[in-house]
Amino acid sequence: MSMDHLLPPDLLPRLERLSLGSGRRVAGTLQGKRRSQRMGSSLEFADYRSYAPGDDIRRFDWGVYSRTGKPFIRQFMDEQELMVSIYVDCSASMDFGSGDKSSEGKSDVPDKLHFAKQLAAAIGYIALCSYERVQAACYSKSLDSRLPVLRGRGAIHRLLQFLQNSTVGAEGSLAAALAEPGALPRLKGMTWVFSDFWLNEGESELGDALSRLVSAGQEVVLVQVLSPLELAPAFSGDLRLVDSELATGKDVAMTGKILQAYHRELEQYQLYLSRFAAERGISYVMIPTDTSLHTAIFGLLASSGLVVS
Repeated sequence: MSMDHLLPPDLLPRLERLSLGSGRRVAGTLQGKRRSQRMGSSLEFADYRSYAPGDDIRRFDWGVYSRTGKPFIRQFMDEQELMVSIYVDCSASMDFGSGDKSSEGKSDVPDKLHFAKQLAAAIGYIALCSYERVQAACYSKSLDSRLPVLRGRGAIHRLLQFLQNSTVGAEGSLAAALAEPGALPRLKGMTWVFSDFWLNEGESELGDALSRLVSAGQEVVLVQVLSPLELAPAFSGDLRLVDSELATGKDVAMTGKILQAYHRELEQYQLYLSRFAAERGISYVMIPTDTSLHTAIFGLLASSGLVVS
């Protein structure tokens, strides 16, 4: 599959120079590019392990190979990997926003799901190029599809294909999806959730789901993707609004007063997400879908310290 379905080719060299801004140092069993808190220097040998496709060839021990005929990789005491888990909301509400006009009047704005996939692909690309371990899942009311743990540059196409092939499901519930057996990451690490966070469950259920991630030893990042039309509705007159997930409708006389009330509710909800995240050490960032991928990564995510060069 061509990468440019999700990631423009001219963006890839810059992504390769980035790493994830995790504050967590994981004493894992496989060598990565991340410093752990264990004693030692970058040249302090720790152990050998069998070579696997995608491993950094610079760690290959040719001396051992010449003596045994078996491929081994050298591991070092303070270079340990990060486990990166990616969850993409594929519920029906994410299938919205395609063709919206941006603040600059452009009409080629992607729908929320495609934009979330692009952001997830960029994070996964950065992690795999840094020899971190990556796992991904698409969820709606349940975990619709899951990708087992990947590692190394050779797994990049597999991740991109998984994201590209993920389709819209039914109503969304992060809480229900994470309640499934084996849904939570088994190893401590960094978890990214890409969603519009429009909830059919209550705020308390979302809070419980995120608290479970934190309790599982995850450094959680919430990336909220919203379309320009959701951020600044331009409706007027008598309308029937239909819930894209529940298929329930409501007749509304769209007036300036109603739009003001909507903006207040949106502001309050984003304030709730921001406060909830801050109180639990969770990172939260909102990225409109009319934001260029370059600006989203090298501007918003970089300025939040979530990706670093």
